[in-house]
Amino acid sequence: MDQQLGGISMELRHLRTFETVARTLSVTQAARELHYAQSSVSDQIQSLERELGVDLLDRSQRKVRLTAQGAVLSEYTDRILKLLEETRWAVSRPGSELAIGTLETVGLHLLPTVLTYYRSLYPQSRVRVGQDSRGELYKAVRRGDLDLCLTFGEPPADASLRFETLAEQPLVVIVPPGHHLAERGRAGLDELVAEPFLATERGCGFREMYDNTFGAAPSKEPIAEVSGIGTLGACVAAGMGCALLPLISVRGQADRGEVAVVEVGDTDLRTTVTMTWLDRNSTNPSLAGFQAVLREQLGG
Repeated sequence: MDQQLGGISMELRHLRTFETVARTLSVTQAARELHYAQSSVSDQIQSLERELGVDLLDRSQRKVRLTAQGAVLSEYTDRILKLLEETRWAVSRPGSELAIGTLETVGLHLLPTVLTYYRSLYPQSRVRVGQDSRGELYKAVRRGDLDLCLTFGEPPADASLRFETLAEQPLVVIVPPGHHLAERGRAGLDELVAEPFLATERGCGFREMYDNTFGAAPSKEPIAEVSGIGTLGACVAAGMGCALLPLISVRGQADRGEVAVVEVGDTDLRTTVTMTWLDRNSTNPSLAGFQAVLREQLGG
């Protein structure tokens, strides 16, 4: 496949080869990555140089270096190849279908009204919703298996990901009915440090909230690690201990009288509800529509 640029016929495979050489600064490494012979890599670079009428590589030293013109081409090549990948991805994915991933808590308490409203606006759209842990959701977004995921907290730093905070959720402590803090409904961190706490397993977003809150207190290792918010809440209801969780995840239990909610009185503990998507998917019109609904329904 050729691209006509100002009367110059550039083969995309030559641009990919040049991009690899410019990134690795090594003909040998580029040949290894592209599964070409080194001579083939050199021939392709020379072909580009002949077409452009400039030297792209400084061959005066043993180590590969880009010339000034090579550095300019490298910048444009990155943009060309990225745009090509975005185009291929957009064409190969059905624009009317969205794959959404969410944490169990967010999916249970926030997503139903959002999905219902979205479907009322876009009745022809198809939405596929899955649930997983926060780390697995981010991986699925990176792979392109999900168009967007909803989690608590920000994703890890990754140039391929974009994210936006939609709302904040207060963190509260739940205690068993009849607990001495239940009637007061408020306690300071100094009081809570003395209480036995349950938490989810390490690596879970809810455990991160717990560790960030009690991290300065070495004695606050949880008395038990429990997998799943439902089981965690049931253990608290049975009198095993306390738990620190977003208010939205415990409101149902509290309304039914299974647990009591205690606010942390001497600090403003909060987490964020965040949507995360792949940067290259930003132009997907279906995704943009769903994001607009999320902002309208959850924002503010």
